[in-house]
Amino acid sequence: MNALLSIPKVKNQTVFNIDRWEKIGRDPMVRNWPGRVETDRYGNTIMMCYTEFSHGGKQYDLAKLIEMHAPAGKVTVECPISTSEGIKVADVVWLSKKRLVQVGGRVALKGAPEICVEVVSPGNKRGEIEEKRRLYFEAGAKEVWVYDRRGRLLFFLKDEPEKAAASLLCPKMPRSLSID
Repeated sequence: MNALLSIPKVKNQTVFNIDRWEKIGRDPMVRNWPGRVETDRYGNTIMMCYTEFSHGGKQYDLAKLIEMHAPAGKVTVECPISTSEGIKVADVVWLSKKRLVQVGGRVALKGAPEICVEVVSPGNKRGEIEEKRRLYFEAGAKEVWVYDRRGRLLFFLKDEPEKAAASLLCPKMPRSLSID
């Protein structure tokens, strides 16, 4: 007798992710969770501790700056995105109207917006941020930005995802911010 569970094959990861996300969203325990919720590729819920107070302020300030410097489009925070490794939640995103039509959804996006931003928290590990960067690019992001603990905004482009560069979508976006 095999003690391991057999994991059913998933024909369409995006459909699976969205269906699972919708089901999780109806769970009262999850709805009342004070922290962030994501999933892995098997649909398991990953419940993370809440972030420090300043995290939300950084998200808000970054969203305002993106709105000032980006072309016309939609800016939002805490954006659930379907990836090959489940639903991941980007701190701030920007997407064009055209991209919104392509990936929009009722409970989560079916692909990544053009810009996905991660605000690094004290509890984040380097590998977590690198994995999210990889997953967002894989899901269609053109740029992934990382706002680090020193106030630097690092821009990574799909063509060279390992090397920080200047933003092509928001060339006037500052590289360092004094957001507290």
